[in-house]
Amino acid sequence: MSFLEKLLDGVKLEWKTLGDDNFVQIANSGRKPVKSELRIPGKIPYYGANNIQDYVDGFTHDGEYLLIAEDGTASIEKYSIQYAVGKFWANNHVHVLSGKSLLNTRFLYHYLQIVNFVPFLSGGGRAKLTKAKLLEIPIPIPCPEHPKKSSEIQQKIVAILDTFTELTAELTAELTAELTARKQQYSYYRENLLNFDEREVKHLPMDDQRVGEFQRGKRFVKTDLLSKGIPTIHYGEMYTHYGTWANETKSFVSKDLVKNKNLRLAQKGDVVIVAAGETVEDIGKGTAWLGNQGVVVHDACFSYKTSLNPKFVAYFTRTKQYHDQIKKHISSGKISAINAKGLGKTIIPIPSPEEQERIVSILDQFDILTNSISEGLPKEIELRKQQYEYYRDLLLTFPKKVN
Repeated sequence: MSFLEKLLDGVKLEWKTLGDDNFVQIANSGRKPVKSELRIPGKIPYYGANNIQDYVDGFTHDGEYLLIAEDGTASIEKYSIQYAVGKFWANNHVHVLSGKSLLNTRFLYHYLQIVNFVPFLSGGGRAKLTKAKLLEIPIPIPCPEHPKKSSEIQQKIVAILDTFTELTAELTAELTAELTARKQQYSYYRENLLNFDEREVKHLPMDDQRVGEFQRGKRFVKTDLLSKGIPTIHYGEMYTHYGTWANETKSFVSKDLVKNKNLRLAQKGDVVIVAAGETVEDIGKGTAWLGNQGVVVHDACFSYKTSLNPKFVAYFTRTKQYHDQIKKHISSGKISAINAKGLGKTIIPIPSPEEQERIVSILDQFDILTNSISEGLPKEIELRKQQYEYYRDLLLTFPKKVN
């Protein structure tokens, strides 16, 4: 017997609609949205259809309420539902309501999370939840003939679901703080390990023949990408997929395309450097290619053949001293870009091969630690979310009304 079944054992359950007496109180303000330039700044949250939009002086409500979006889209089943306590300002794009004597407001908040709102929406593409349709939504009421008993059952369900909500929020905050600390520590050591006194270590331009040579890739498009074939790095993937090094690719192109378009390849030990994008901050980042097979390089990237440790170079391209140098050579526009000449002027420190290897070894450890929590964070949060939803559904899946 499930927890809900135990709670409901011997208890009468009735299905009502939100419009029935003694269940909800509609407390709409009836006010139109206040333009942002006319809002008086303050500490009171200003709610619209999609959560808090601003903080203002003054309020329309004070208490415990649910805010349910009036405007939305018919393509989603889960509607925007917000829970507000204390003083707040609500515009007329939300329905403001609270439970009355037989309905716990917080219980209603949790229950509405599993309601499919689509049958109650109207208006086509810009769907609308009218007050009349809102009041047609069915709600289960345990033991309605005994308000105290009903309240106790609802409160027990609320307590469990609130605990899961709180635990998920705490875990998210803790892991996010840990990730931030790891990244700050990683950045600190990377900056310091790659910052050398010019009197102790030689510094040379990146295009110095003793250091390296840039070669621009050739154009191909996303529709050319395949799930197998010749390993390929598209410039867009440099922002979303690749880190400081790689020996495998996400994408591939055909041998015929490589031959017919005479595409250019980076070889093992080269560094692929992205040279175009929407944000100046990401341009210039490099990935050391360590795969045994050559990798096709997009024309918005350069392959950099270097005598230095390729991972040392890749880490260097993620430092402030590097980006401070290249940003003055980046042309801005709808797409920002940098050419080989601009990259080549960048001054890079040249420590001994042994020192390069030592630095790479240290930064690799930081990279592993940071990436492990970066990858684990979303997975752990998603698992907790699924756990919450599992128990929420168990606790809120009441026996259906028999007609």
